[in-house]
Amino acid sequence: MWVRGAAIRPVPRYAVVGAATLEQVEGGLADDSERARDDLDEAFARFESTQPHLADAISSLLSKPLDETALALGYFLSIAIWLAFERTFGEPRLREVSPDALKATDEAIKLEEELRAAHGDEPLDLDDVVSIEQPNVLAFVHEHVDAALDPTARAAQKGQGRDVDVEDVRAVYRAIVLLTLCLSHAVVPVDGASRGNAELMA
Repeated sequence: MWVRGAAIRPVPRYAVVGAATLEQVEGGLADDSERARDDLDEAFARFESTQPHLADAISSLLSKPLDETALALGYFLSIAIWLAFERTFGEPRLREVSPDALKATDEAIKLEEELRAAHGDEPLDLDDVVSIEQPNVLAFVHEHVDAALDPTARAAQKGQGRDVDVEDVRAVYRAIVLLTLCLSHAVVPVDGASRGNAELMA
């Protein structure tokens, strides 16, 4: 069975984000107090200052005339995932993603998509590959993408079940995959940490 990504580099065990951290971040972002809003503004500022190239890539997508739901999803997921990495690893262990690293990761995603499309009989696609590398992050992303596409949930939130542009949501999802992989490979191991043999096997 073709399991590991052929083009996407495996994420080392020490760079995997935990589910509990994502839950804490989500809880904080759900807080609508003035202090929480100030904290969110500061978080965006830190993201832009510590990861300028990655922030520019995300901003370039979110500055396009996207569907309202896709746009909100993009803002939420991008800051939530970055905060989860920041809280898990902190500045000493989370390096700045360089333009070369950003480009290489984007090209790896494109190549992986092409390889998976050329082997339609294989059971796993790009989504599955990234889920193997960062299972908690991708579960978190899926939860919110599914909610964004659920007309019942949208009706409860906004009073109407307006259709969502699926292509815009797909574009946001791909950008979040890029963000996740770039940050994953920007994590520096603690002293003595190394990739186990299991990471290099199916």
